[in-house]
Formats: sequence, structure tokens, C-alpha cells
Amino acid sequence: MPSSSTQAACSSSYSCPDYADAFAQHETGLVQTWRRVIEAAAHSAGYVAQYIGRVSGFTENIVQTIPKKLDSPIQNEEIGGADVSSNPEYHDSVLQYLEEIARANHYNDINSLVLKISRRKLAIKNWEKGGLIGGGSFGSVYKGSNEKGSFFAVKEVSLSNKKGLGLLRNEIAILKRLDHENIIQYYGTDKDEEKLYMFLELVSHGTLEQAYKNSPFKESQVSHYSRQLLQGLKYLHGCNVIHRDLKCANILVTEFGNVKLADFGLSKSMEDGQSLKHGVGSSFWMAPEVANPKSGGYDFRADTWSLGCAVVEMSTGKSPRYNVRDAFALERAIRMGTGPIIPNSFSHTLKDFIEKCLQPDPSLRPTAAELLAHPFVNESSCKQPDLSELLFGER
Repeated sequence: MPSSSTQAACSSSYSCPDYADAFAQHETGLVQTWRRVIEAAAHSAGYVAQYIGRVSGFTENIVQTIPKKLDSPIQNEEIGGADVSSNPEYHDSVLQYLEEIARANHYNDINSLVLKISRRKLAIKNWEKGGLIGGGSFGSVYKGSNEKGSFFAVKEVSLSNKKGLGLLRNEIAILKRLDHENIIQYYGTDKDEEKLYMFLELVSHGTLEQAYKNSPFKESQVSHYSRQLLQGLKYLHGCNVIHRDLKCANILVTEFGNVKLADFGLSKSMEDGQSLKHGVGSSFWMAPEVANPKSGGYDFRADTWSLGCAVVEMSTGKSPRYNVRDAFALERAIRMGTGPIIPNSFSHTLKDFIEKCLQPDPSLRPTAAELLAHPFVNESSCKQPDLSELLFGER
């Protein structure tokens, strides 16, 4: 095992030879699992070593790249016949090492690093448009396939639709710089004489709105989805992007219960410290500072408000409801930050989470990163596979 001084010296660099050698010599348990599945891969910063985590719960092949900046190759599957992987100190040193990798690459935790599905971008050529999946105010979405048999979503807009074209181009500009497991993945574009096409990850089970209409959600499901949404928002806001139209109709869900933020046509890339003035979005999910032109502007916390409304939506199986009688009263309630009705049947933890999201004063409203510490979503984190189980089994 490397000494504490060696570990400290290596904490700032993954290329430290001492740490690399020590890690390589004591990786018996890992190498037997990893070497069967490691393959060379090019990932933005030279990351290699893709490995399969397991198939359970979500029953997906979970693949994630690990930075390989070790100076020595992995070797020595056995050291004097001893299985050092069962050594608690060895176990903890590996977890510590992967914690450093996760932090350095802006993942929320080790589980996010391990569980993120491999997101290789498809090279889409000679593609064919299939059946209609859905549509919106400015375009339609179809299933597509290419010559290699891969499937994806195709969002198309007519070149004569100036408003729709502007929204699609904005969505392309936003998505092409994002890469997170809870955000829909962008694959590229194509164009012909009549239309502009955007290629996206195909998500099998439609929107969260469609899902709760088909089968009402239990509170544990709402907790699970909310945590993933917060992780996506934390990443998004860390990239200085505000979604501005967060609602269940703009959130996709896979067959394995993974949710992905989608529909970035109204999203906005912001500079640090910038405050937006022009209010856009869907009224029932709109933060008061967005709806009120006299508020002085808004920032990322507007998405927090919309998330609170989406949690109400998931929990009730309906669009957010306000205690008003007409459209004028509804507009006033939204601008004043009255917030949608929160049923008394909700648990105390759920109500508290929603109330924090729906804090009328944006300066007192928590960020997505802060809300990840709330007990309502922490409860869902214990349902996630643990890295210790993935690498070492039950301790």
C-alpha cells in the first residue's frame, strides 16, 4: 500500500509514478474484472479504460471511461498468491482514487462516474426517417435509423419557419456543448433544401407527463426522478446554461427509470453574474421573477421554481393548479409568487422540498446543488447502486 505521504503527493496529479506503481501492484481484484472489458477509447481529455459495472436495477450495461494517466501498465494479477482486494485499506485507497477522478471531472459522486452510460456520439450517415414520435409548437420529432442499424430521434423544422428555425438552432448551440447522463444527448445535424434536422439520443418511454398519465407515480418514484433532475440541473447551471422551460412534458424517461432534460429551444447561455430580463417559458411552471417584468431580472434559481412545480405535477398527476377563478387572477398569482396548490396528503418531507423550491424570494431559494442535500432526494440516493458493490461486492 502507498504511504499516506505518497497518497497526499499524488492527490494533485494522476500521473504520479509512485502512486501509479503502487496502484498497479495492488489491483489484483480489479484487474480480474476490468481487464476483460477494458478497451482503448478516445475521450475528450485522453480518457481510456471503459468498463462494465453490472446489470441490475436498471438492467443496463453501465459503462464509463476512467482517466488513464498512470505511467505504468496494469500488471501482476497475483502478488504472492494473496488476494489484496479483500484488504480494507486497499478497498479504501481505490475508492479514494476514484473519488479524486470524480471530483476532477465534475461528477456529483463516484456513483455518477460509474453509472454514467457510455455516450459515444453516433456518426450518422445515410440515414432514414421513420415514424412520428411527437411534435411541438415549432417542429416534429421522428424515429431515425442509419446504415449500421442504429436508432435515434430526428427533430425537424422547415427552413421557411423562421421562429422554429431560430429555436432549433439555439437548441443545437446549447446541446452540442453538454454531456451528462440526465441531459438528452446531441448527435449532429443534417439539412436539405426544405428542412433542418437535428439528431438526438432516442429515449424509449416518452415524457414524464405521458408516464404519470399512464400510471400514477409513488412518492419514491418522484424522489428518484427529482434527484436525477437536480443532478442534471446542477451540471447545466455549472455550464452557465438556464433551461427556462422545465416541466414534465420536456423531461424524457427511459425504460430503466433514468430521466433526461430535453427541449432546450428556450434555454439561454449566461455569463457569470448575468441576470436575464426577458421572461419566457410555460405559465404554470414559471417563477415569479420571470413572470414579473418589474422584478429586476432572474437567474438559474428560476429553474429551481420550475422544478418545484414539476414535482407537484409528478406527485398529483396533473399540471400545477392554482387557487384562482380566472386567467387574470392566475397571472397575478404567478407574478406574486403564490405558487401552485400543495395537497395536504403529501408527506412532510415532500411538502418541505416543494416549499423550498417555491420560495417566492429568489435570493432565498436554494440552488439545484443545495437541494441535493434535502432529505426528500437523499432518500432516493440510497436506492442507487453503490460503487463498493460494483467493484468489491458486499462489504
